[in-house]
Amino acid sequence: MDTKIGAVDACNPASNDVGCLPNGGVAAMQNSVPSTLVNSSEATLGRHLARRLVQVGVTDVFTVPGDFNLTLLDHLIAEPGLNNVGCCNELNAGYAADGYARSRGVGACVVTFTVGGLSVLNAIAGAYSENLPLICIVGGPNSNDYGTNRVLHHTIGLPDFSQELRCFHTVTCYQAVVNNLEDAHELIDTAISTSLKESKPVYISISCNLAGVPHPTFSREPVPFSLSPKLSNQMGLEAAVEAAAEFLNKAVKPVMVGGPKLRVANASDSFVELADACGYAVAVMPSAKGLVPEHHPHFIGTYWGAVSTAFCAEIVESADAYLFAGPIFNDYSSVGYSLLLKKEKAIILQPDRVTIGNGPAFGCILMKDFLRALARRVKHNNTAYENYHRIFVPEGQPLKAAPREPLRVNVLFQHIQNMLSGETAVIAETGDSWFNCQKLKLPRGCGYEFQMQYGSIGWSVGATLGYAQAVPEKRVIACIGDGSFQVTAQDVSTMLRCGQRTIIFLVNNGGYTIEVEIHDGPYNVIKNWNYTGLVDAIHNGEGKCWTTKVRCEEELIEAIATATGPKKDSLCFIEVIVHKDDTSKELLEWGSRVSAANSRPPNPQ
Repeated sequence: MDTKIGAVDACNPASNDVGCLPNGGVAAMQNSVPSTLVNSSEATLGRHLARRLVQVGVTDVFTVPGDFNLTLLDHLIAEPGLNNVGCCNELNAGYAADGYARSRGVGACVVTFTVGGLSVLNAIAGAYSENLPLICIVGGPNSNDYGTNRVLHHTIGLPDFSQELRCFHTVTCYQAVVNNLEDAHELIDTAISTSLKESKPVYISISCNLAGVPHPTFSREPVPFSLSPKLSNQMGLEAAVEAAAEFLNKAVKPVMVGGPKLRVANASDSFVELADACGYAVAVMPSAKGLVPEHHPHFIGTYWGAVSTAFCAEIVESADAYLFAGPIFNDYSSVGYSLLLKKEKAIILQPDRVTIGNGPAFGCILMKDFLRALARRVKHNNTAYENYHRIFVPEGQPLKAAPREPLRVNVLFQHIQNMLSGETAVIAETGDSWFNCQKLKLPRGCGYEFQMQYGSIGWSVGATLGYAQAVPEKRVIACIGDGSFQVTAQDVSTMLRCGQRTIIFLVNNGGYTIEVEIHDGPYNVIKNWNYTGLVDAIHNGEGKCWTTKVRCEEELIEAIATATGPKKDSLCFIEVIVHKDDTSKELLEWGSRVSAANSRPPNPQ
């Protein structure tokens, strides 16, 4: 029987993912960097941490105050290059740091001990799943309380301060508990550099009585971070390229598919370099949308099995060789393990590993090095793209709406498509927005983000806050379902405080529609809110905000004209009222397949 890719995650050596600084540049530590003396009042642990954050590209830190972190926050906000963004809750602060890291390359949040740490934990887990460098800083107990058998508030009532630390062990790649000043400098530097190198979140706990204390190790400006790069094994690289070139050059109609780990491998440019050289048809997995330019002449769309964009799956699955760069084959991306792929036809690239067919596998090879080297060895072969071009039929337009007809979702996204440009970015919430936003064609320079691996509903509110804060020059367009919005709505308040000019499309269809299509029940129906009234109450006359409800195409056109015209400098909240059963056809297909995968009976023992 054929081995199917997607039946299992065939690409698991993920713990060695390669991280990079935001600008992609890494170099060896320098020994002769001149250091500058720091004023004694600024030679504190808190200011050192602040300077380190600014140095790696964090100019905004997302925080929720608590008694254990207040002094630390004083010293962080005293740093001229660091802006404090106070969030409404810890979960959103973590989501905001996630969104920020997607644009800047690294993000940071600060919360208080245990009650804050366990609240932010879900967001940190999501960042871990998406391979995002995120620095989670917690204000910890007084250093004198360690080892005393005392019971502290904000804990579960046991004289053990390790509960929070133990929880973070599984969702961070490094944990630093700073409860003395002697090794604080080393612990902080190790944590931040590990986050950048591994492209994963880290946890730093700072005892509440240490943040404002001067120490000789903080008396000089820290040597700038300059990390030693991971390097490919040259012999292995040459052997892997030789084997891959032979594999691909004998294929009749090979294709390329980009996956989400292109980001962590810093390999998007190299992927395009190979695409330019080989002439293959180029597709992306759904969670890689935005990582490969869709204006590329051989781009054929999103490969997502049965719910792929039109004609894409047929070309990929009929190919006799496919190169997957940085894929994640889970139950969602494989549409309930239903991809029609064969392992023996595939080259699977992970950030530092290459597997060709059923073997061989080559380790210690960076994806970007492999793609660049392979570009010089493959023969040009545009057969698959020519086949796509031959069978392609342009997508039809939604049926013309009758005057004042209730608005349909496909009409909504037709108008959102027309709003996109290089000066915009799209944030898609978990739910039907996944499928509708996948069909958007991204112009050159248009950003795109969503959280597929973890799929936490409500992620987009905080992520929109963080992403917009990181790239104020872009107008962020967020597409959020009403069920997801109810989870994290509060931080629209923070968007207003920060003067952001995001456009939020709140799709109000009365429930958790994505869950309905997987398994329906009364629990998927939610209490309807007056969403524009809620945002107006949050606005409360402070900041620039404009809200409206739309029920038909005419009102939608007018709302978009206002949001992009007179209210272009305001946060615009457009509540879109649609029928509860108005979903994309892709969600219907995907939901039934995921439902079938979830409901498989137990295998007999």
